[in-house]
Amino acid sequence: MRELVVLGTSSQVPTRTRNHNGYLLRWDGEGLLLDPGEGTQRQMIHAGVATSQISRICLTHVHGDHCFGLPGVLSRMAVDGVEQPVHLHYPASGEETVRALVAVAGRSVDLRLCPHGAAGEVAEGLDVVPLRHRVETYGYRLREPAGRSLVPERLAAAGLSGPAVGRLQREGEVDGVRLEDVSVPRPGQRFAFVMDTAVCEGADELAEGADMLVTECTFADDDAGLAAEYSHLTAGQAGAIAGDAGAGLLVLTHFSSRYQDVTPLVSQAQAQADARAQTGGTRVVAAEDLDRFGFPRRRALKQ
Repeated sequence: MRELVVLGTSSQVPTRTRNHNGYLLRWDGEGLLLDPGEGTQRQMIHAGVATSQISRICLTHVHGDHCFGLPGVLSRMAVDGVEQPVHLHYPASGEETVRALVAVAGRSVDLRLCPHGAAGEVAEGLDVVPLRHRVETYGYRLREPAGRSLVPERLAAAGLSGPAVGRLQREGEVDGVRLEDVSVPRPGQRFAFVMDTAVCEGADELAEGADMLVTECTFADDDAGLAAEYSHLTAGQAGAIAGDAGAGLLVLTHFSSRYQDVTPLVSQAQAQADARAQTGGTRVVAAEDLDRFGFPRRRALKQ
């Protein structure tokens, strides 16, 4: 299963309808908890998400609305008896803050601290790229390797079925039939997570070719001055990033409490995404607390 569970969508302060940040990405057998803000433990209960599903926790930076939920989540994992190792990824400059948060929770969870201080792969298929904010901040990208999809008609024409198909996938050739003869290229899926940042090359790099792109959208276009002052994105800027990158689905989140209705922000982002679209167009949605987003269908396969 590949699914994004939204646990909170508010920036800086929660509102009556929005909790602080928090997102759980289910990616096959892994569960990545991203930027758990205050109240994440309770939101997980509302969302029906068990702590046993968490294998990694990823912090973009150490501002409170992106990490103050960490002690509660770790404490709950201890209560629930979670036994698997949990890797905690975070910017190296936030070491003191992270260690303080972990200390509050105690150390009864097998937590592996994984600080990073530069762009690169921090786990298999998981990359970090620096963003531009008021403190050291990194976005995350999870990528699946490209592969091949079998074509039933080609398999039948080649006389392959049953165990022979499994052998073909493992070995690449069976009885003179090559895997590429009976399959088509399958592009790997990509997920990108871009939180607190001004427009920068890092955001563009993370968004490139993403099937699902989650970005902050703290301000409306009319408040571009505030966005620049605090190093955040406007709705239009988020849409432009997605359109330029050819992202499939843009999920907007991290809204300022000044906006009770974020429908205009979606319109602003969609307009810019459409204007900058490279291929296929980008669909823009606004996340609400406890929303679930399945991954879009794979891109069209090249014959």
